Amino acid sequence: MPAYEGDFSAPAGRFAIVASRFNALVTEALWTGCRDTFVRHGVPEDRLDLVWVPGSFEIPLLARKLAESGRYAAVICLGCVIRGETGHYDHVAGQAAAGVMQAGLATGVPVIFGVLTTETVEQAVNRAGLKLGNKGADAALAAIEMVNLLKRLEA
Repeated sequence: MPAYEGDFSAPAGRFAIVASRFNALVTEALWTGCRDTFVRHGVPEDRLDLVWVPGSFEIPLLARKLAESGRYAAVICLGCVIRGETGHYDHVAGQAAAGVMQAGLATGVPVIFGVLTTETVEQAVNRAGLKLGNKGADAALAAIEMVNLLKRLEA
């Protein structure tokens, strides 16, 4: 029985990164981890296009537009939603996740969910490179692997 998986070699093409300006302390660290991971895996920075949006709720619209453009091998979505005292968190986190998923399903382009959903600022900072790795870096790896996997399946 054949088994297929992607690898981490540098794929051809451009990559779009959609990042939320809200919680910029965290999202800028996610972007740095994402960019550095692409470069370490052989994707030069001049093949990365960064698009800043106001918040995580706005990410799916831009992710879909970029994926539909045909210019990108993958779109990476970076944001941070931290639970507060109201139900706002549930709406933003849920709709951001659903919208990112729909962008990928509708276009057939890998659209990677790198939006942190945490209970506290400390958890968010830890996941943006302080203690628990960098989820922006993980999103870049997922994009590389998915692009390579799709290429293998098409061959």
